[in-house]
Amino acid sequence: MGPFEILCGIAVIILGLYYYFTSTFDFWKSRGVRGPRPMPLFGNFKDVMANNVSASDYLTEMYNTYKDEPMFGIFARKTPLLIMKDLDLIKDVLIKDFTLFANRGFPTFEKAEPLSQHLFSLEPKRWRPLRTKLSPVFTSGKLKEMFSLILECADHLVQYMEKIESDTESVECRELAAKYTTDVIGSCAFGIEMNALSDKDSEFRKMGRKVFTPTWRTMMRIRIRQMFPWLYEMSGYILPQTEVTKFFTSVIAETMDHREKNNVIRNDFIDMLRELKKNPDKVGDIEMTDSLIASQAFVFFLAGFETSSTTISNALYELALNQKIQDKLREEIDEVYTKFDGNLVYDTIKKMDYLDKVFKETLRKYPPGTILMREATSSYTFDGTKVSIPKEQKVWIPVYAIHRDPDIYPKPDVFDPERFNEEAVQTRHPMAYLPFGDGPRNCIGARFAVYQSKVGLIKILRNYKVETCEKTPIPYVNDPKAFILSPLGGLHLKIIKINRS
Repeated sequence: MGPFEILCGIAVIILGLYYYFTSTFDFWKSRGVRGPRPMPLFGNFKDVMANNVSASDYLTEMYNTYKDEPMFGIFARKTPLLIMKDLDLIKDVLIKDFTLFANRGFPTFEKAEPLSQHLFSLEPKRWRPLRTKLSPVFTSGKLKEMFSLILECADHLVQYMEKIESDTESVECRELAAKYTTDVIGSCAFGIEMNALSDKDSEFRKMGRKVFTPTWRTMMRIRIRQMFPWLYEMSGYILPQTEVTKFFTSVIAETMDHREKNNVIRNDFIDMLRELKKNPDKVGDIEMTDSLIASQAFVFFLAGFETSSTTISNALYELALNQKIQDKLREEIDEVYTKFDGNLVYDTIKKMDYLDKVFKETLRKYPPGTILMREATSSYTFDGTKVSIPKEQKVWIPVYAIHRDPDIYPKPDVFDPERFNEEAVQTRHPMAYLPFGDGPRNCIGARFAVYQSKVGLIKILRNYKVETCEKTPIPYVNDPKAFILSPLGGLHLKIIKINRS
């Protein structure tokens, strides 16, 4: 074969690859949906894939670029994604036409990632009956029963802070809060003393860090999973299970086995899973495998500690920057303590109106889940538009961008709890605030997350003042590698003991 034939062969390969990576690029144009011009191989995610910018920051930039559009279209490599902006259409997706968007569009990998078969990712067939059966664990009545356990962990948090206050000039608040929420989840949901506060070598805290700390290996796994899902699933037959998978699978199995042998009944999350394992007919024709059961416990542990600890630390960050708000909140906390004879009980949390506003404004400015993802289960035409999408089209709702829309929240970078007074809330569209999602597939543990976070904040602020220090990140820069919204370089604050003599 001569040089000319070789060059022709190379040219054909290059043209073939170019066509493959650009073959979908007229998808949005043909549907009358505006959007930025994509690049071959990367689509519109070059900077996101290179970890130069977080997905939430990129979508916010695009959200503002297409300010007057009800939606816009982008590409993840060659996959078209529809980004929703119009709040009425978002309500259709999440609530009115939920059955047509019941899927989140996350693949599960039973071999490569046995613990990926959890409520967050499951397809509607398995998600629906499991959600129905697990929901009773999160009722207000159950939460009331767990309250003393949450309180006990919060008291351990204060004791831990007493030890570290004199030893350090600043505290990394995300780690501090994560130790507390890890212990809460362990105590309330699993009946296990996870000892994240008392033991610096706590296995549970170590595993929690492993999941949420991005490394080159985890990033490589994610890229292969996204680009070659079939190859990724095949690897599960060859490669050994990860340390995290082995740890959680064995812990859940051992805990359930221990309770079975010793007739231990706690009516908690683990007991609900035990009940489903014994009576699989309660969830229809779903096969209740060990990995499916372990997956539900795994996601509750991860979502329960990480999102709440992030919210607690972000609230402390804003209170350190806004001392008047911190003083006003502490005043309310002290008043309620005085009114209830120095006790903190379940019903007193509801009496703290200003705490509720601070908490909601924290989630407005820093929603841990910055994007809600849905996938169409059939072809669909958006109401009042000519835009039609095919079955399996991925639809994203940019929560972070909506929460920082100046037309919805004037001066969105300002931390203002009064945005959540009753009058202000009534004037806003219900879809303008989505920290826990909305509709049937909203966060199952929202009520639990709110209470464990509020109790942690109450105990910290009752006993400590928080201030900024040299290592405090000002301004707050989103970590482009983080899986949920997190500040680059951690969140360091100074804590000062309050003297109540």
